[in-house]
Amino acid sequence: MSRDAMYIREAIELAREAVSDGNTPFGSLLVVGESVLKRSKNTTVTENDITAHPELKLARWAARELDASELADCTMYTSTEPCEMCATAIYYAGLNRVVYSVSGESLSNGRGEAKSGTSCEELIERKGGSTEVDGPVLETEGLRVHEEFYGAG
Repeated sequence: MSRDAMYIREAIELAREAVSDGNTPFGSLLVVGESVLKRSKNTTVTENDITAHPELKLARWAARELDASELADCTMYTSTEPCEMCATAIYYAGLNRVVYSVSGESLSNGRGEAKSGTSCEELIERKGGSTEVDGPVLETEGLRVHEEFYGAG
C-alpha cells in the first residue's frame, strides 16, 4: 500500500469517527516527514460552529505551530477535497501538499447537487500559491462514508 493510500484510509476513518460523534463525515491529518503531527474531525454540529471543518482547524494550527521547514514538508491528507474556505486557509498557512480522497464534484454528484464551487487546486493556483494538490485517492472507499451518511445519490 502506498504512503498516500495509508494516510487517506486514516482520514476516511476520522470521517467515520466524526459521524459517530454526531457530525458530518469529514476527517483530516497533517504529516511532516514520517510523523503524523495532528488529526482532526469535523465538529460543525457538536461545536455549533459552521467553520469547524477539519482542514481549516489543521491549517490554522499549522500556521501557528510549524516553522517554514516543517510547512515545506507538510502534507494534509483529507477524506474529501477541501472546500473554498479550507483551501484558502491551506494557501495562507503555506502547506506544501494536500491529498484528498473524494473530489468535490463527486461529493456533489453523490448528493444530487450541482457543483458550483471552485476546486481546491484551482483556488490555490488563482491566489498564486504553490501547494501541490493530489486526488482523488481511493475515492470509492471515501465515497462509502458519504453514501452511508447522506444516502446513495
